[in-house]
Amino acid sequence: MLRTLYGLLAATTLLITIPALAEPGGCLKYGAVGAVGGHLANKHGVLGAVGGCATGMYQRHKYRKSLKEKAALWDQEHPVDENGHKSWWQSHNTKEAVSQKAQWYDQEHPDDGNPAAGK
Repeated sequence: MLRTLYGLLAATTLLITIPALAEPGGCLKYGAVGAVGGHLANKHGVLGAVGGCATGMYQRHKYRKSLKEKAALWDQEHPVDENGHKSWWQSHNTKEAVSQKAQWYDQEHPDDGNPAAGK
């Protein structure tokens, strides 16, 4: 009983002290948490790590997909100028450019996805 309590305390301390990142954690972070959880649940650490890794990969995929969708919406709202020249932001689709365009879209539309914010 005391061992389980110490394990939960250590896992909670580890999760609280991890700094917030711009992207959700991938396979390593979720896999480590899954391994600890699986170990505490009758020594199923490997099964927990595999499940955590799969969950982490899925969460990161969803996050990156939402960034690309927001960047595409930003591109639609900011069309090419009258001479037909694209800006640097419209012609580049690197990870940094997509992230920046998604951030700009969020700043221009602060209440999207949260209907209670406008009330």
